[in-house]
Amino acid sequence: MSEARNDRTSLHFTSSVRLPRLTVEQYVQGVRENNRTILAQAITLAESNSALHMNMAQEVIKQLLPHTGQSIRIGITGVPGAGKSTFIEAFGTMLCERGHRVAVLAVDPSSTVTRGSILGDKTRMELLSRNPNAFIRPSATGGTLGGVNRKTRETMLICEAAGYDVILIETVGVGQSETTVRSMVDFFLLLMLTGAGDELQGIKKGVIEIADALLINKADGENKTRALVARGEYNRVLHYLQPATTGWETKAYMCSALTGEGIEEIWNVIGQFRDQTTRTGGFDARRRAQSLDWMHSMTQDYLRSTFYSNPEVASMLPQIENAVASGQLSATSAVQQLVAIFEKTRQ
Repeated sequence: MSEARNDRTSLHFTSSVRLPRLTVEQYVQGVRENNRTILAQAITLAESNSALHMNMAQEVIKQLLPHTGQSIRIGITGVPGAGKSTFIEAFGTMLCERGHRVAVLAVDPSSTVTRGSILGDKTRMELLSRNPNAFIRPSATGGTLGGVNRKTRETMLICEAAGYDVILIETVGVGQSETTVRSMVDFFLLLMLTGAGDELQGIKKGVIEIADALLINKADGENKTRALVARGEYNRVLHYLQPATTGWETKAYMCSALTGEGIEEIWNVIGQFRDQTTRTGGFDARRRAQSLDWMHSMTQDYLRSTFYSNPEVASMLPQIENAVASGQLSATSAVQQLVAIFEKTRQ
């Protein structure tokens, strides 16, 4: 019930977006030229749920598709306090200095009241946000399962078409639902802290199982010795887990976003991952599977939106919800009634 309400509220929130009157060709040209204003507007267009905006966004993306797919897509999540934003700023700055163009898609928690976003990542990544080779796009989750804006895939493609060759997707936090990010990235990085024993108790096993690398942050000063111990603990655990990617051995590493130590090493690890999986065919196979997953996800989004926006369903929903909440009607019977109402209006 809550998920349905969140979905309907989110639709209302994002459909009210106002955009300038640009043509599809102007959007495409602006993105290809990396016009930051038009790039941001194209992303806003893709995030909107207005029927007019959605149709235009799909045409823009269709024309941009031939110019996508050349980046390395990296998902980054971690336990609270692991320093995700600090790490991303240090990591992104290092890549920009090497001549890469970096797009950071930072997914912020949505307000449970307004469905709006806190959008604090630009202030936390002040140095990186000023770099001409970096583009930071904060966006609200809108209650989406997985902590990733449901249009993140489109945003990623738009950034690739603008010439960004490294895409970093920072998720809200860590937990079972956060694993959705795995379905849209090439490499999944899990940031951890020292104190491996305690941390292992507080993190979902499923998240570790889908990680291509664990990175212990804040390995500096007096904490460096503890980080070494933690790395050993994590590597012992990883030894007994099935690798997230066939043919790749997930290992734990450590770094300090404060001093920069270990930042270059993890980039080298990502490069080795890409080279190895490209040789075995796993890299392209994953991307093909992700495209199919995206298609099914979008189909589910469309069906959910169509169902809950149906006037008859919307009219009867509060009454049926109250009946379920009060114990007068089972959840199964409620679903059957709602589906019957929906199907009747479609005849």
